[in-house]
Amino acid sequence: MESVYAALLLHKAEKTIDEASIEKVLKAANVTPDKNQIKALVAGLEGKDIDELIASASAAPVMAAPAAGAAPAAEKKEEKKEEKKEEKPEEPAGLGALFG
Repeated sequence: MESVYAALLLHKAEKTIDEASIEKVLKAANVTPDKNQIKALVAGLEGKDIDELIASASAAPVMAAPAAGAAPAAEKKEEKKEEKKEEKPEEPAGLGALFG
């Protein structure tokens, strides 16, 4: 992941994104560079417009998986509360209810 950040930093600074540059950025940040990861990243970015990649990534819809899983549980809790309310007998209101 650090390699991606280094590539984005180089892009923002309008520098060439190559293996040596990414490695220099990572070493300057006191991060041990993973040469295989850097090589794969540079190969993946070759011939691509990074600005378009960033724009398409930020425009992509993001779905939160945990929230989708939690929704049915919330519905079940609401159903249980409604059932409990229905089970209680209706109590007469007012002072007349105290005396029967």
